[in-house]
Amino acid sequence: MTKIIHTKEVDLCYEIFGEDHQQNIVLIPGLGSQMIRWDAALCEHLVEKGFRVIRFDNRDSGSSVFNAKKEIPSDKGIEEIFAALSKEGVPYSLMDMTNDVIRLLDHLNIKQAHIAGRSMGGIIAQLLGSYYPERVLSLTIIMSTSLNPSLPKPDPEVMAMMTRVPADPVLHKEEYLREKIRFAERISGSGYVFDPNLETVLLEQELTRTKTKNGIIRQLLAMGSFQYDPELLKKIIAPALIIHGTDDPIFHLECGKDIADAIPGAELIIIKGMGHSIPAELYDFISNKITDLAK
Repeated sequence: MTKIIHTKEVDLCYEIFGEDHQQNIVLIPGLGSQMIRWDAALCEHLVEKGFRVIRFDNRDSGSSVFNAKKEIPSDKGIEEIFAALSKEGVPYSLMDMTNDVIRLLDHLNIKQAHIAGRSMGGIIAQLLGSYYPERVLSLTIIMSTSLNPSLPKPDPEVMAMMTRVPADPVLHKEEYLREKIRFAERISGSGYVFDPNLETVLLEQELTRTKTKNGIIRQLLAMGSFQYDPELLKKIIAPALIIHGTDDPIFHLECGKDIADAIPGAELIIIKGMGHSIPAELYDFISNKITDLAK
């Protein structure tokens, strides 16, 4: 059952799998994605390994709401929206999103936890490890980046698909689903079979959970305003595991290698044919690796 933490700035939605006495692991979702992208089956795999699993929606995703004074317009192009929001200053930073995780841990009276982040959630995980080392027992960073400006950029075609203003899911639901499925297939990688039916089910669930229109714009601004610091990852003292696919068109393999090179003692696992998603075939493998890291 999901619960909400209400603060002045954010209503943070979270869900817990497993028993109170077990080790805690927090799963951080990626850009514009919801906690259900950390599939319940993967969460149960981790529970079987002895974890209490906490997944949550980042602010502006799913059922977590950033209590902004102004709504993001839905009738303008992304460049126009970006220009308008940037003039007023970035609504929040990746560090604000990092502090949401600390707020969640404090609310649950958890002093230390294992952390796993995917994509943008992996960047937030890096910030947790750097700025809150006393709270982090281990770090698993999946298909992510350090935002080092020298790294390869996402494939232009994929970036265009990501930033295109989507069809209105209320007025044009079928078109909306087609666009989203096309994007999911494009980033899925060559090594695993993409199932459009499963993706449709997930998209339908996301639509019922969504509380904010175009919140991804503010998340993109948070990422875009991040100031890369080459010394940041060197501060991480927690055991770290970096998992990256060879077929990731958003954060290319060099991004995962860069993180692994920068974090002292980090282990890098490269998965052939994995794109910018976690296929169900890897749930057992990944949960085993996270368990090994926690030990």
